[in-house]
Amino acid sequence: MIVPFLNVLFSQARNYKMMPWSLSVNALLNNLNYFLSDLVIREGQIQALLTISILVVIIMFLKNLTRYLGMYYIIPIRNGVVRDVRSMLYNKILSLPIGYFTDEKKGDLISRMTSDVQEVEYGIMNSLEAAFREPLNIIIFLITMFTMSVHLTIIVLILLPIAALLIGSVGKSLRTKSTLAMDKMGELLSNIEETLGGLRIIHAFTAEKNATEKFGTLNKDHYKLQVKINRRRDMASPMSEFLGTVVMMVVMYLGGIIVIHNEGNLGPSEFIAYIAIFSQLLPPIKSLTTAFYNIQKGMASSERIYKILDAEIKVKEPLNPKTLNTFEKGIEFKNVSFSYRKGDEGSVLKDINLVVPKGKTIALVGQSGSGKTTLADMLPRYYDPDNGEVLMDGINIREFRIHDVRTQMGVVTQESILFNDTVFNNIAFGMPDMKEEEVINAAKVANAHEFIIAMPQGYQTPIGDRGGKLSGGQRQRLSIARAVLKNPPILILDEATSALDTESERLVQDALTNLMRQRTTLVIAHRLSTIIHADEIIVLQKGKIVERGTHNDLLAQAGYYKKLYELQSFA
Repeated sequence: MIVPFLNVLFSQARNYKMMPWSLSVNALLNNLNYFLSDLVIREGQIQALLTISILVVIIMFLKNLTRYLGMYYIIPIRNGVVRDVRSMLYNKILSLPIGYFTDEKKGDLISRMTSDVQEVEYGIMNSLEAAFREPLNIIIFLITMFTMSVHLTIIVLILLPIAALLIGSVGKSLRTKSTLAMDKMGELLSNIEETLGGLRIIHAFTAEKNATEKFGTLNKDHYKLQVKINRRRDMASPMSEFLGTVVMMVVMYLGGIIVIHNEGNLGPSEFIAYIAIFSQLLPPIKSLTTAFYNIQKGMASSERIYKILDAEIKVKEPLNPKTLNTFEKGIEFKNVSFSYRKGDEGSVLKDINLVVPKGKTIALVGQSGSGKTTLADMLPRYYDPDNGEVLMDGINIREFRIHDVRTQMGVVTQESILFNDTVFNNIAFGMPDMKEEEVINAAKVANAHEFIIAMPQGYQTPIGDRGGKLSGGQRQRLSIARAVLKNPPILILDEATSALDTESERLVQDALTNLMRQRTTLVIAHRLSTIIHADEIIVLQKGKIVERGTHNDLLAQAGYYKKLYELQSFA
């Protein structure tokens, strides 16, 4: 629209003849000039000027309408990808074995699920629009420029790649810096998570200054990296604009010479239109440059995300799983050996052979690090043995679906794992169809009903983060109530009373006794007084079974168990 506008404004309208319609820029301009010239002759210059102005307004309206529609329809795609990435991460975390998280910091995992995913949205998804639209704009503008002046456009095609190389050289280290910044953010969140979890100890040991200094160092390092990244990224726009201006000035100078010397068919109005189109070429190039920098940052975050998504799931589902509906006979650990990392000196478990008959209580005792918890973790398949097998009713549990195996088991651990929810929802966790009457009965069996009904809202009382509003004994009894409600045939009790005072221990022990009736139980205990009535006691040392038998048998053997029992009795 610029050429006709200038022709009318400066009275340069010539006698145009109608040309056959085609996609040629010259044909389009010629026919438009024909109609406008005819309009000037019939209505005058003012009317022609008004017509052109109205056409420009209509074209700009259509341009911005279609641009908005493009953005309108890409928003669900962009946010949908982010939603799906978060869901994939969360589902992968749930499917990863427990051992994976011993090597990872919780804060860093949270950072990957929040900051990194957000960076992917900003860096990559926000750049999708530019990545799809701008190349198309550039191609259209270049084709138009070629039809107007081949020589000038060849010069543009020579100069623009040189400018692009200069811009690209600045962003080479952006991805590396972004990865470092994201790693530092993970450390920062880990530090915050540790601080929130350890506030009592920080205050008790007056370590506020040390905590502040440690956080300050991490915060300062992250700040420095972010400054470098943002400065480098923000350099893209002004640098591309300056280089684009340099190219434009070269084109204007050379084009001006062509117009002055009357070479070719490039008149003054056509040349101004050419410059105007070239100026429209610069914004998409600038947008692509910015998108390139943002994508580099986003790629750094996506690499951190894929470290989780690509993590190996060592505990795998069987291809053709067998059905496990009931537990009939018993459990057997057959020649089980295990180490947490390949190449470790000394396995955690070495050639363990153990039979747990249905309905019996088997206790595991031994010093810390002897492999008691690891052995128990083999049963719900938190880990799979490196050698040997774990059998349930004579069948390797690897042949059953993991969900089916874990359905047969209830777990009560030393640390009561509760959620920031109501008492009712914590007891009925994972069992959404349970009725209130069933939950109350489970709480009564676990000696928890009395303290629950004394709470402000009874069973609907929120218990705070990790059950922080409850005492240790109350938290443990809620954990037991949860196991009672599940009503599993197999129980794993991992030092369930070791962290309690005497009165709480008695209440919890009574609840455990109620829970263990008629069930197959694997008990891990430091307090030997809690397992003297076990059907068999297994003594572990350095991953091996060194003694086994009933309480009286082991005392008669006068070995490690007797020594341990006497020490505790004396204490």
